[in-house]
Amino acid sequence: MLYFIPAWYLKDEWKEDEQFWYRRRMKTETDDTVKQIQLFQRNSICEYKILLLSYAPNFRHFLHRQSAFRVPYWSVFDAIQEVRRKKQAILSFHNLNWPRDIELVYTPFSIIAMLNQERYAKVEFGEYGNLIQIDLYRDGQVSRKNIYDDRGFISCTSVYENGRKAYDQYLTEKGVWKLCHFADGHVVVNPRSSQYLIHTPAAEQQLPFAKSTYGSMEEVIEEVFGAALGTTQDTDIFCAAVHQQHLALLGRLLAGRKTIFSVFEERALLDGNRAAAEILSRGNYIVTDSEENLAMVSRQKGLEQTAKKNIPPYDTRMEPGISQQINVQKILFPVDRLTDETLETAVRYMAAYLEENRNARVHLFTRNAEVNRKDMLLKQIGAILERNGYPSAWAGKGNRNQSENLLDEEDWMPVLFIAEQCVDELSVNKCVREQRLLVDLADTPDLFLQILCVGMGIPQILRTATQYMRPGENGRINKDLPSLGKDLKYYLESLGNWNEAMIRSYELGKTHTTQYLIKQWKEVIKNIGNSTGITAGNRKLQ
Repeated sequence: MLYFIPAWYLKDEWKEDEQFWYRRRMKTETDDTVKQIQLFQRNSICEYKILLLSYAPNFRHFLHRQSAFRVPYWSVFDAIQEVRRKKQAILSFHNLNWPRDIELVYTPFSIIAMLNQERYAKVEFGEYGNLIQIDLYRDGQVSRKNIYDDRGFISCTSVYENGRKAYDQYLTEKGVWKLCHFADGHVVVNPRSSQYLIHTPAAEQQLPFAKSTYGSMEEVIEEVFGAALGTTQDTDIFCAAVHQQHLALLGRLLAGRKTIFSVFEERALLDGNRAAAEILSRGNYIVTDSEENLAMVSRQKGLEQTAKKNIPPYDTRMEPGISQQINVQKILFPVDRLTDETLETAVRYMAAYLEENRNARVHLFTRNAEVNRKDMLLKQIGAILERNGYPSAWAGKGNRNQSENLLDEEDWMPVLFIAEQCVDELSVNKCVREQRLLVDLADTPDLFLQILCVGMGIPQILRTATQYMRPGENGRINKDLPSLGKDLKYYLESLGNWNEAMIRSYELGKTHTTQYLIKQWKEVIKNIGNSTGITAGNRKLQ
């Protein structure tokens, strides 16, 4: 069996990052573990299961969003709370025990329950319209928050005193509290329900908690997770996402186990971290998501002898873009990783080129999900343009209030710099499909953008060569920003050069397909050693 241990946490808490339907998602949910699970699920590489260490009462919805709804999993909090239900269940707020004179007020975002003309409760929903949380009020302040599991019961209740959280109580399906997690971090076990649930190959077991009081939630998780690991086989392999939240815990519990550590771009906190490097050195393999992270891992002291491999989490799929069907030439320009100096210099030379080629547009790509991010970015670019002698309106919304009848066409100021704010994979994919060229001037280019560009046949201009950009074939290296205009002209004013790069991109993409990723993972699993416990369906891994 191959076990995946993901890093799906809300900041530094042992909790999921589920949110109300009307709140903007601040970052993509997709990471290396999500893509690895999708790969194993769709291709039946071997038997696998998720080992979830975070409190996730809406985990089924998360799996559904990732197209992995039927993936088998084990949850440490399900074991703690003795939850046996597996299927989702509809729970309506109408079926709850409300006071007789309650009045429900439907707002555009949530439902407010009023009692005697005072706020009594607020009902919150998730992205699927499912009941997530109900806040209860007393004297105008929150007194309690009930968190609902998508399997149809109250999973946790948070009690507030004087507007501050005092403690969380984690409940069983029948509403009996199991743990009380206080604001100072310590945890108390209910003496009348002091056991947790562990499934063995033979039967279900209820094991007693070792202590009545714990110093932290991590101690509880370590005890329960350790008991669950005791039911696994010596031949099982664990693929753990590298994350500061659980790395020390895994270092203690997975010692002597067959372990793969997965290093992902968004969590690459390993550089210079000796304690983390020492833990990773005990593993059998380190898998990175990019060649840049592979080089970073290879530089770490103590990891010289540890086997390493770069296996990108994304495969390349041949999906031709539609830039040739659009009247303007769109240049995708990621800005999040650029220094202010690089951004200003690049915008200056791009503006000079746009003055020559009025058919081109620069699309400022950002993953920053802040509400005012687009306006702030356009304001920043407008200021740069103005400082360098170009109209700031190039990065504005234009001035065409009086030109709808085209009478003042000559006075109309075109918009040449457009902000593209993309967080999830779907919006990124949609944006890239329309682009004619990628210009990523960061020291480490965006891996996902590169892979999309390879699959869509889009040329790339980067500061350095990567596994997805070969200079002179599907892209060019720009180490000297004054030559940026020349690089833009090379692809935007020569259809022959652009077509050649498109063909080379497709050829390069054939070497990073799903089958390539499967082959790489099978090599890692085999190289760990004895893989007799890893099977593909009813067959041993070949």
